[in-house]
Amino acid sequence: MLTLSKQSWKKLLTQLEDLISTRLRELGESTTEHNKAIPLKAISNFKTDFISQGIGIKLTAAEEFICFVAMLPYLVPGYFDKVISGLYPEGVDLPELGGVKGMHHRGFIPTGETILFLLAGTDVQERLRVMRYFKTDQPLAANHILQLENLNEGEPLLSGKIILNSEIVEKLLSDGTTHPPISAEFPAKPITTQLQWNNLVINKTTMAEVETIQNWLAFNQNMVKAWSLQHVFKAGYKALFYGPPGTGKTFTATLLGKQFNKEVYRIDLSQVVSKYIGETEKNLEKVFQKAENKNWILFFDEADALFGKRTSISSAHDRYANQETAYLLQRIEDFDGLVILASNDKSNIDPAFLRRFNAIVHFPVPDREERLHLWKIYLPQKNGLTNEEVNEIAARYEVTGSAVLNAIHHSAINAFAAKRLITSTDLIESLKRELRKEDRMLD
Repeated sequence: MLTLSKQSWKKLLTQLEDLISTRLRELGESTTEHNKAIPLKAISNFKTDFISQGIGIKLTAAEEFICFVAMLPYLVPGYFDKVISGLYPEGVDLPELGGVKGMHHRGFIPTGETILFLLAGTDVQERLRVMRYFKTDQPLAANHILQLENLNEGEPLLSGKIILNSEIVEKLLSDGTTHPPISAEFPAKPITTQLQWNNLVINKTTMAEVETIQNWLAFNQNMVKAWSLQHVFKAGYKALFYGPPGTGKTFTATLLGKQFNKEVYRIDLSQVVSKYIGETEKNLEKVFQKAENKNWILFFDEADALFGKRTSISSAHDRYANQETAYLLQRIEDFDGLVILASNDKSNIDPAFLRRFNAIVHFPVPDREERLHLWKIYLPQKNGLTNEEVNEIAARYEVTGSAVLNAIHHSAINAFAAKRLITSTDLIESLKRELRKEDRMLD
């Protein structure tokens, strides 16, 4: 959140007003002799670091100035209008200053031309230098802090509004961490857990693969730097979790996020996959753009729908579907964080993806000992079952971890309502209920 004293805030607004007045006076005098000296002095005095600290990225004084100007419509909506009307009470048209009106916002909205005029006046060489701040390889664009509005073909590029990243605005204006709402622009939502690693029951082979992912999250960045391997290994890590539903794939992803203080976002494939050519790629690109430099874990559940096998080309639709798969393959390779794909069946995933996964982790149905452990750690301490009954249920009924949890939950609700403890009969009846969901029957 912005933390700035009232005195400092007033000083910044006064500095900006002086700069606007100077530039407009120069414009009226038709001279550019002082164009280079004034902005350099003004910007060097402007440096505050409060925006850099707010977004966690070190910016130059000029970059902070650009962000500050872009923030003004949020903080002081009539600032530019007030300054201009004070200088020109009878009104004036100032195309050099740039700026536009919004559809709903009634005040002056800064454009790229506004920045050019304030930092460079009318000096052509200086304006060309200032333009570089908006290039895609410069910090403001590369870190997705701001961008210029897309314009109709033929219009000057910098006549577009300066659009601050909505997350940056939220971060600067709010007290706490916020999550982008799930929408067509960001078809993903955060997933979390209150449980710990000791609540996850998986076999040793699976856990060994998960530990490799833990090691990558914990040590990879320092390792590649210490051993100068930045140009050898790709920045990100891609893992496939596969196995029947309810075996711990999503749970493991949330535990990884919790352990390393990373937000885990599950991609809503219903909003990503489109029957229209090119739309799936656009929808997915929005997710990756939002996630760049965020330190997030992206989790694609039921990934078969998005990363399935390519088909033999028998129609134009097949050709575009294969192009879509090729795009997805390249995009996840370019992502610099952890991407986890979850599938019920590994054979459904395109082999081109399988070759590029850093880890392929199998989550099988738990065996007898694992099921017994699940029953023991999740059953309430006070229950009406003997150890022999719990052992028999674990040995006899081959179910997943989620089925165990659901059966215990269902049994607990009914037992609590009846003011008694859970019995083996409760659990068996609840297991029957769970297996009916899968069209299975208990023996």
